[in-house]
Amino acid sequence: MSKNYFVHESSYVDEPCEIGEGTKIWHFSHIMSNSKIGERCNIGQNVVISPDVILGNNVKIQNNVSIYTGVICEDDVFLGPSCVFTNVINPRSAVNRKEEYAKTLIKKGASIGANATIVCGVTLGKYCFVGAGSVVTKDVPPFALVVGNPAVHKGWYSEKGFRLQFDESGTAQCESGDVYELKSGEVSKKA
Repeated sequence: MSKNYFVHESSYVDEPCEIGEGTKIWHFSHIMSNSKIGERCNIGQNVVISPDVILGNNVKIQNNVSIYTGVICEDDVFLGPSCVFTNVINPRSAVNRKEEYAKTLIKKGASIGANATIVCGVTLGKYCFVGAGSVVTKDVPPFALVVGNPAVHKGWYSEKGFRLQFDESGTAQCESGDVYELKSGEVSKKA
């Protein structure tokens, strides 16, 4: 059976793992055992994907990203250069806490900026946007823009990545023409 994905000769892929068709794994990366990578993913240079990590389809991972056990990225997620995930709340070198790895869920279409840190145990809502250098310590709502250390809510973004400005009725139109509604602090896209 021929493989339908690309792995640069300087990278390592441990067995067993699943890698979807059309995925590209670039220089000096390490994909560890039991990880599941979807179709058409792009994994940049010097990326570490730890055991049991799950990536959906069309996930884009920029250079120098570490994705640790417990992280799940749904489809169309973007991980900016040098962003990092944690998997234990209270790490100590002398204490083995592998049984305490926390689940971190990155929902469909979410974008994480360069050098952001995602503390374990949070959920990043669909199409949210985490600004560069931010430290996320709690859940992020769908379509929300969060920035800072710790990250705080600063606005809303559309599926296409445009800033949303809601009028008094709670309606916003994206530059793409899509219409969004803000009700009780939650954003949804109108059909």
